[in-house]
Amino acid sequence: MSKKREFKKESLAEIAVDPEVLARELALEIEIDPLEQIDKDNFSNGSLNITSECNEALKLLQGDREKRIQGLRIFCEYRDERSFPLLLPLLDQPCPVERMSAVYALGRNPCPTAVEKLVSLLETDDNAYVRRATAWSLANYDNQIVLMPLINALKNDVSAVRLWSSSSLAEIGNISPDNAQLAAEQLLISLKIDNEPGVRSNCIWSLSRLYEKLNDLFQEQFVDECVKIALFDKEPSVMEEAKTALDSMGMQGFYN
Repeated sequence: MSKKREFKKESLAEIAVDPEVLARELALEIEIDPLEQIDKDNFSNGSLNITSECNEALKLLQGDREKRIQGLRIFCEYRDERSFPLLLPLLDQPCPVERMSAVYALGRNPCPTAVEKLVSLLETDDNAYVRRATAWSLANYDNQIVLMPLINALKNDVSAVRLWSSSSLAEIGNISPDNAQLAAEQLLISLKIDNEPGVRSNCIWSLSRLYEKLNDLFQEQFVDECVKIALFDKEPSVMEEAKTALDSMGMQGFYN
């Protein structure tokens, strides 16, 4: 089993995100990457327990930008509801690294009052990395208002945002059969027309997770599309994902 597939089989809610890694992708967009100035060993001491690290992170979130990003890094790994009132204002920071990190921290620490602001960022933020972070984080919010923004992002945004939107729709689609059907309709369209193999693979993965909640006709359409992909697609990664989906549905013989 490939590393990619192992990653995607995890629940999105369990994936810890290190903003330091993601910030490197913003290096061309900002003059100084604040995360490059942070001592990587500040919080690597294994003797510190989670409570101590969170206590320290709460203090850091009230400091300057460099300290705030240190604190955000911790809350991208750990959950602590005390962080809510300190994380929310950081969604409005002018620095894209800080906004992005705050979004990931609020994905790791879902705050009910943050959902409308996160939806707004997905729809309007001018930085694609912030929108991508939001597409991931919204998977952890059990709220009806996030469904259509994720569908629209899958239809219209850049490939990195479409990639996470397609995965997050599996989580939001599982809230109800109605959600599943609406999410699946766009996932199937994107599976057929998107030009990015990673997005198409994620669409297959998400549709597989929603399969049991879909009506019989749509299940048949999804199976038919997977068979076509497994037999004829030009992208090996997408072909392999389709075969895995068919296997999971007990249809191994459909593509042999």
